[in-house]
Amino acid sequence: MDSRGHIEISAIVPVGERQSDPTRLYEQYKAGLEQTGQPYEFIYVMDGDRSDYLAALEALSARGEPLTIVVLTRSFGEATAVGAGFEQARGERIMTLPAHAQIGPEGIALLLEQLQTSDLAIGRRWPRVGGLFERARRALFHGLLSRVTHLMFHDLGCSARAMTRRVLEEIELYGDQQRFLPVLADRQGFRVSEVNVPQSEEDRNSRVYGPKSYAQGFLDIFTVFFLVRFTKKPLRFFGMIGVTTFGIGVLAQLVMIVQRLFLSVPLADRPAFLIATLLIVLGLQVFAIGLLGELIIFVHAGQTKDYQVDRVIQFPRDESAQQIAPGSRLPAA
Repeated sequence: MDSRGHIEISAIVPVGERQSDPTRLYEQYKAGLEQTGQPYEFIYVMDGDRSDYLAALEALSARGEPLTIVVLTRSFGEATAVGAGFEQARGERIMTLPAHAQIGPEGIALLLEQLQTSDLAIGRRWPRVGGLFERARRALFHGLLSRVTHLMFHDLGCSARAMTRRVLEEIELYGDQQRFLPVLADRQGFRVSEVNVPQSEEDRNSRVYGPKSYAQGFLDIFTVFFLVRFTKKPLRFFGMIGVTTFGIGVLAQLVMIVQRLFLSVPLADRPAFLIATLLIVLGLQVFAIGLLGELIIFVHAGQTKDYQVDRVIQFPRDESAQQIAPGSRLPAA
């Protein structure tokens, strides 16, 4: 494979904490890409100090394998690593593959084939091996995500994806958003498909997650919920909270004022009156945040695009028809 010629497929492999044997995994991925019959390249991104993995990749590169190795100064996260790899990618079709075994090599061709009808194809390891607790955890995560985004996916933990180049050109990833790339792509108007791919024989060990991981997962879902539902209409989010808070405060104060006027209940030494006042002020502030968000969106709306054009169909021009210059009037009858 001549890496200096035309490249059709760029496979980006971000290398983080979870790793499999680099040489063995590379051979599996290479076998999968060879099945496509298209010219390809590998782009490995070292997300932090991965000296042992880097040494193995340098050995592969020395024997002529089509590798590009990007070494980051420190660990920035998988989303940043994918972005750094994309900057080096030359292919029109982009793949992201994990540095640890997740799918069988035959799944690569399945994902790329799906790009004939989709902009983004994500892998779903199926049939999936796992215990009852692991299945319940996955079902809870994806079920909650489905409730807040109205999109149903089954294996967002699978890092094997194939996409057209413009997906990563249009979507800016940061933090841990690479896991929610299908959700963000759907919001942007891209066609997203989930493809059943065989699970790797080496991907059989159940991981034990601590409370921190679950808390981060919940916050990530909330972040995606806000990005998908309210980034274009922030007043709907902040306004609803602000109006509700303001309404509770006003109602509570009205009740206490009525009690003071007609039931002779004193307002002094009533913490509830102070709390109601604070709720009114807080509601106004949250509502004002929503208005500021709407103002920012309005000012920058012309610089953003939240849609994708599938195709433009133009009817053949009638060359004999009279050409009308822009801004001119039609001749009088």
